[in-house]
Amino acid sequence: MKRGTRVGLITSGGDCQGLNAAIRGVGKALRRYLDNVELIGMFDGYRGLIEGDYKFMEDKDFSGILMEGGTILGTSRQRYIPGKAIVDEDGNDLMPAMLDTYNRLNLDCLVIMGGNGTQKSAKLLMDAGMNVITLPKTIDNDIWGTDTTFGFQSAVDIGSNVIDYIHSTASSHSRIFLVELMGRDAGWLTLHAGIASGADIILIPEIPYDLPKILSAIEYRRKHGRNYSIIAVAEGAVSVTDKSLSEEERRRVKEAAGHSTISYHLASELEKLTGQETRVTVPGHYQRGGPPCPFDRVLATQFGTAAARLIQEKRYGCMVGIQKGSIVAVPLEDAASRTKFLPADHPLIQTARDVGIFFGD
Repeated sequence: MKRGTRVGLITSGGDCQGLNAAIRGVGKALRRYLDNVELIGMFDGYRGLIEGDYKFMEDKDFSGILMEGGTILGTSRQRYIPGKAIVDEDGNDLMPAMLDTYNRLNLDCLVIMGGNGTQKSAKLLMDAGMNVITLPKTIDNDIWGTDTTFGFQSAVDIGSNVIDYIHSTASSHSRIFLVELMGRDAGWLTLHAGIASGADIILIPEIPYDLPKILSAIEYRRKHGRNYSIIAVAEGAVSVTDKSLSEEERRRVKEAAGHSTISYHLASELEKLTGQETRVTVPGHYQRGGPPCPFDRVLATQFGTAAARLIQEKRYGCMVGIQKGSIVAVPLEDAASRTKFLPADHPLIQTARDVGIFFGD
């Protein structure tokens, strides 16, 4: 009897909303597309592939998970040497162990769900001879080749809600509030949440801020009867003076000043220079938690079913994406080679400026 198709499922890197919806989309669609298919879930990301820790998934595993946050398979991060290897803490190459598990299980394909780092590491698996299809998940929305990623809209909803609730307390106490959202390299999340919730100033990595310009914006608001200001800050926001420093050098500058993040550093400066009480709110991992919003449930399902179709057609080495409303297959080498930064001339930035939002530039 001819052996059926065997597909391994991996959720890698940081979790976010929509992973379970994507797992469900892959599993349910493959059951419909192929007569004899076995789905194998790897536990805790690449660790399951490295250590051979997995389970054969049953139909019941794909039921009731559409609206669940996190990932039923678990996830973890592995050390990655860009373009070279996935290694353990001692620097030992883990690829032989992963390839051994792949071959022992007679896998036809791996469906790997992850962010920027995962796209890059999945490319290494592909180069090692494994058939790979990836799905783009990240709340940062910074994966090249797709207009949006699942997890992003859910995080925007959460970030917007946080800023919404800050408005009343900021106004009541005539304070400056900084709300720090995730986004180390790209400002998509902070821009969308900032516009949606009426932030007064938005600071993103792609537009270095000038402290005097922020002070001018706050003073402008004061002169026009606004006794408070809300600043949406991406965790990777940087000043014009610090732009030339490496990420490690910036971290040291903040730590030397006794500040854990850019928002606390900036809040200290603003309170000192304006004389106005300044507070910081960092929602942190709230942005990655909880159930996916309906948009992300639909998008993750689209991506999952598209991956199933690619497997049916034996079209490997692709990342599933969405471009101008259409689901597309992006060559993995392209998706893994670039980061989708927020262009400084993006129409949404102009929209924000048109309604009076400042960017500190």
